[in-house]
Amino acid sequence: MDLERNVPFDIQEYEARVRSGPCFICAIVAGDPAYADEQIVYEDDRHLAFLSRYPTLPGYLLVSPKQHVEHVVRDLAEDAYLALMGVVRKVALAVESVVPSERTYLLSLGSQQGNSHLHWHVAPLPPGTPYAKQQYHALMSENGLIPWSRAQAEDLAARLRAALA
Repeated sequence: MDLERNVPFDIQEYEARVRSGPCFICAIVAGDPAYADEQIVYEDDRHLAFLSRYPTLPGYLLVSPKQHVEHVVRDLAEDAYLALMGVVRKVALAVESVVPSERTYLLSLGSQQGNSHLHWHVAPLPPGTPYAKQQYHALMSENGLIPWSRAQAEDLAARLRAALA
């Protein structure tokens, strides 16, 4: 796969949408048709994992509780936090078994100003990525997105589901 990040990303439009639109994770959980294309790779009664709509790396996905909670520490009881982290680990191991990676980044991003629903980013760093293009550079959509088709997303999602089965 070509790892060139040459698909432009309009950060102003994205920010306007996430700050004024519905919670995207709640919309996915509710089955909103606007989110019918999301490739869900894991789901249980309390959690959801799905491929990023805006991938900066192959295999980039998000893991979240289904319940709308906003703070990674304060809003979860210890058992709920540990259960969520168990899913993050399980999904990250599946990603590493399917997508070549030299390291897997795990981050909880978002804020009450936008993307407030708690979610973890699971982002596998491809082997050989130059150091200057690793870490935050690799995650920032402002640096461009990888070319990614629905067919590629469906294929990867199927392979991840199989690894998680």
